[in-house]
Amino acid sequence: MQKVFEQLTKTFRHHGGTISQETFDTIVYKHTTLFEESDTIFYLLQASGYPIENSEEGGYRYKPYFTPYHEERFCIVDIETNGSKPSSSQVIEIGAVMMQGGKIIDRFETFVECAFLPDYITKVTGIEPIDLLGAPSPKEALTSLRLFMEDTIFVAHNASFDASFLSASFHRHGLGDLGNPIMCSIDLAKRTFESERYGLAYLIESLAIPTTVHHRAYSDALSASYVMQKSLETIPEHVRSSDDLVKFASSSQKERRAKKESKS
Repeated sequence: MQKVFEQLTKTFRHHGGTISQETFDTIVYKHTTLFEESDTIFYLLQASGYPIENSEEGGYRYKPYFTPYHEERFCIVDIETNGSKPSSSQVIEIGAVMMQGGKIIDRFETFVECAFLPDYITKVTGIEPIDLLGAPSPKEALTSLRLFMEDTIFVAHNASFDASFLSASFHRHGLGDLGNPIMCSIDLAKRTFESERYGLAYLIESLAIPTTVHHRAYSDALSASYVMQKSLETIPEHVRSSDDLVKFASSSQKERRAKKESKS
């Protein structure tokens, strides 16, 4: 489904945020082996966190294209795992904060049941095997995270790792794919303020972020939210919607310069 998410988003942007039923069907049937009716695919996309909705004019619209970024909900997520590869490892802790208008409006935190915890993971995170006893199963924890995130913008510090690991984990437990738009707080930070380094540990110290522990899911998600708040202080005027912000975060210097010049 990842190809469907990507192609739909590209097409929505090209067509001003809305597409017809015919265009939607063409994309879905070209990039997926699913042969359900359009309405079923639409609901599957929504269930995966992809922010799509029915358009009043018929067809569909991409919600971030029309949502001012200061009104958007951003779910800043961090995970701890017992290894680096989702094919042979699993999530052991999830932390997330929901941010809107530059303020935290909700939070999520859970350990995840796990039968194998390497000693080096305990040394890095401080998580002990006993902490995971009686915790929600991976499927239960991931389902709860899915419900918490809904169709918000997924944000993480080094988002490629967290998003790919979670997407693979969702898929493994029959929960579909991660359809939420993804934004990396490292990328956004690099485009909004100067720093010698952009790793979370360095930013926690240099920005005097109030935290008592590093390499724990909720604490790191909270710290990443402070980094994002710092970034939001210097967003260019041409960035207006949450989709603009996602594109800005991943844009090159050349793209940003061209965008700024086109708006001046």
